[in-house]
Amino acid sequence: MPTYRDDAVVLRTHKLGEADRILTLLTRQHGKVRAVAKGVRRTSSRFGARVEPFMVVDGQFSIGRNLDIVQQVDSIGAYGADIAADYDRYTAASAMAEAAERLVGEGDAAPQQFFLLVGALRSLARGEHRPQATRDSYLLRALGLSGWTIQLDACARCGEETDDARFQAQAGGVLCARCAPAGSPRLDARTRQLAGALLGGDWESVDQAAEGDLDRAAGVVAAYAQFHLERAMRSLGSTPRRSR
Repeated sequence: MPTYRDDAVVLRTHKLGEADRILTLLTRQHGKVRAVAKGVRRTSSRFGARVEPFMVVDGQFSIGRNLDIVQQVDSIGAYGADIAADYDRYTAASAMAEAAERLVGEGDAAPQQFFLLVGALRSLARGEHRPQATRDSYLLRALGLSGWTIQLDACARCGEETDDARFQAQAGGVLCARCAPAGSPRLDARTRQLAGALLGGDWESVDQAAEGDLDRAAGVVAAYAQFHLERAMRSLGSTPRRSR
């Protein structure tokens, strides 16, 4: 049976039979992969803890007809426990994993998406920034890698800079008053600047932002992400708790 080896992030799992799990993985070279990890729910499993959600592994897989088979895994980044222990980190990581699963297809090598997700999970596990901010920064960057970079500096239609910005996810970001359809919500300057800081990784500005400002930016990110992913994201439905 043909085999291959690749680095992978465990996006989600679900039970199969009495002792197995089906894993959905984002791999570095093979895109999204679904594979069976046999016997991992038994207490005697050699690598059950290594294939929990948000873990990063070096895995060996055999190619199956419908699902691949996990033969061996070695831990690269043990982020799952630190993320699962905190509600806000867990919901943020769940949204990130949900987006990654949607953005990368099976068999589509996406090393940039892989490394972006690994970096975001590492930062989340270490508590480097507020979980909501890490999530929103990841979502904007991941969408950008897929060709949907949000336009914040000028009107997405005419290219003119504007102080009276309106937001339209389907248009690609901000619109000037002339180009915006009637009823388009205004995007205040602070929210616009903060969304740009999240996209650009300006963590000094993001970490100093007030909770209310982050919440408004999060609303923009959620609307933009859900439009381009063409689905409601369950993990974005939770309001983050103020744990920090």
